[in-house]
Amino acid sequence: MTDVAIIDAGGANFGSVCYALERLRARPRIVRDADGLRGMPRVLLPGVGAAAPAMALLRERGFADVLPRLEVPLLGICLGMQLLFEGSEEGDVACLGLLPGRVRKLQGGPGLRVPHMGWNTLEPFVASPLLAGIEQGATAYFVHGYAAPVTGDCIAACTHGERFAAMVARGAVAGAQFHPERSAASGARLLDNFLRWTPA
Repeated sequence: MTDVAIIDAGGANFGSVCYALERLRARPRIVRDADGLRGMPRVLLPGVGAAAPAMALLRERGFADVLPRLEVPLLGICLGMQLLFEGSEEGDVACLGLLPGRVRKLQGGPGLRVPHMGWNTLEPFVASPLLAGIEQGATAYFVHGYAAPVTGDCIAACTHGERFAAMVARGAVAGAQFHPERSAASGARLLDNFLRWTPA
């Protein structure tokens, strides 16, 4: 079994995330301060809500200082992925700075509502062990009103009026804009890949 630290950044549905990991024979442990990350081989940063209060909580609990120095695999989910970037338009807040770029509000379009909520198609376009078994045309479940740009760190994209990063990876840092714990087979596969992931 693999131990996985799940960071409490406020507002996340820890029950469904923990259950999804337990089905993959992992041992999730919710940590509420940076000391709880010591010795943990993998870390998840889930998030639901707004960037500014989430970053305030990460700073208050010491995570904002520790995460940039983390040497084990880290996966941000939904808001947690957005917090990996340099900053966000949501509250005009500085984020963790683990990935270059700024998160911006989705513009939507005719007949497209924001927040983007529901199932949408993933567009894998960079080979990555995190995408193993996730085929072109696979779908995932999204709930978000802000999104990260498609940059050189993007390994899979999605389109909702505009193209945005659905998955990112750089070094030992990765992110998924969608909720893998709600994304059926494709989400389970991503989590399983993350549990096995050995970044180059």
